Amino acid sequence: MSDKTFATPEQSALGKATTYESEYNPALLFPIPRLAKREEIGVTGNLPFFGMDIWNGYELSWLNQRGKPQVAIARFLIPADSPFLIESKSFKLYLNSFNQTRVASTEDLVQMLQKDLSAAAGASVQVSLTLPEQFSELQFGELPGMLLDRLDIDVDQYEPVPSLLTANFDDAIVEERLVSHLLKSNCLVTGQPDWGSVQIHYVGPQIDQENLLRYLIGFRNHNEFHEQCVERIFMDVMRQCKPQKLSVYARYTRRGGLDINPWRTNFSTAQMPSNARHARQ
Repeated sequence: MSDKTFATPEQSALGKATTYESEYNPALLFPIPRLAKREEIGVTGNLPFFGMDIWNGYELSWLNQRGKPQVAIARFLIPADSPFLIESKSFKLYLNSFNQTRVASTEDLVQMLQKDLSAAAGASVQVSLTLPEQFSELQFGELPGMLLDRLDIDVDQYEPVPSLLTANFDDAIVEERLVSHLLKSNCLVTGQPDWGSVQIHYVGPQIDQENLLRYLIGFRNHNEFHEQCVERIFMDVMRQCKPQKLSVYARYTRRGGLDINPWRTNFSTAQMPSNARHARQ
């Protein structure tokens, strides 16, 4: 392990003047341990969920062996049980380091990306590329479910308040997918806004929709990375509403050519959700 193994977000390149390297440099990747933030929300020992951090990179470019630039859209799947998340600016800088790097083939590029990202995350990272001849096959899509944003509510809390979350424990169990486009949080280090949409899919006592929306809006002044926000939502809903099954999936808008879409679930038969790009992405 490198000296970065137990580095803190404040030690990363976030919020600092940066020189963009245009030749391959895997040392630019900055891993951050997940453990501290998980302990903060009461996650210790075995994880109460599984899932993926689904990253999409829209600004990947490199040179072929003749020096001609190549481009692709990349998808990176980082497992939720990896000990490290990868700080997003370092990810951007790392991808930019391929700009003037000659690579023999797209297969070689994928192998390089998988090797470096897996080493940084501490677990196997899957990489796939969409090449220009496949761009026309890409489609937009939105999170399926009932839109919470239709509710006409008063809001005066802009930090997450778990006690807002309530459920009707006296009535029959329900299965619902609830969606909001009003998720906003802020970068843990710089305070820059992160905009997203979130889907809550659960089986259990019916969750009070107005209070769920208030709770989600409460992230508006909250400083955490995307992955940490989704895990906080998952744990708060589990504790307060006690669903039998729960999935939380957020699609964040891109920054620096990257979007991050964390998914956490305890549905035993869950399949990874669609990676269709949303209108705001």
